Amino acid sequence: MVIRSNLEKFGYKFGQSGAHSARSMMLAELRSLFQTASIEASREQLQIDICNHNLLNKPTVKSRKLTYRHLVDLYGLSIDIPIFRVFRILWPLSEDAQPVLALQMALARDPLLRLSQDLVVDTSLGAQVSREDTEELLKAPDPERFSPASLKSFAQNINGSWTQAGFLKGKARKIRVRPIVSFPNVVFAMYLTYLEGATGERLFRGRWASLLGLSENQLSEQAMVAAQRGIIDFKQSGGVTEVRFTQFLRLEEEQWSYE
Repeated sequence: MVIRSNLEKFGYKFGQSGAHSARSMMLAELRSLFQTASIEASREQLQIDICNHNLLNKPTVKSRKLTYRHLVDLYGLSIDIPIFRVFRILWPLSEDAQPVLALQMALARDPLLRLSQDLVVDTSLGAQVSREDTEELLKAPDPERFSPASLKSFAQNINGSWTQAGFLKGKARKIRVRPIVSFPNVVFAMYLTYLEGATGERLFRGRWASLLGLSENQLSEQAMVAAQRGIIDFKQSGGVTEVRFTQFLRLEEEQWSYE
């Protein structure tokens, strides 16, 4: 298992709070930003685009700055952050994959949102996930930590992100549904699992794979699609699975998992 400090180098975030204390995962803003900005754009350039040029069409200077801050908190917005760099490479490959891809990235970087993963994933298709369910989950570690108003706001933001990602549908009554999953989602799930210390067939197991709701055969099929497009190196033979992410990690980053 890779230690937390090394996962933080890759771009993960830990702690007790997160961006969902203020906003949902901001899928619309992310799409607008990436539609215009280049894959190689630096964080500084993205800040200029959002705050100075008002690329996201916010009504005030304050709202532009808050939007930028929340996007950095959720996604990093720096190609020097390994998970953001790969996320940004995968983003334009499939529009259908983008809602779940944004959720995957947000889960890696927001401890509050991450608390809700088992609740949503383990809920049967067609069953309800209520705001109250999420509130109970958030207050379980420390019932006195958040006020009722904060719990309500946080839960609405969290359930809103799961809705944007296609895991829930409905406005007041949230129902569990099957999201649209494509090969970039499978690649990103495998990559995150690899960063956490897994290799081979174990890349198709664990929390990142279970999030997608696909069988191991379906995951393998999508990995093969990615390999055919030259995104990853993927081989399966005689019950042995070999996956390499040769385009994703810089030389010095490869060493972080072994420190």
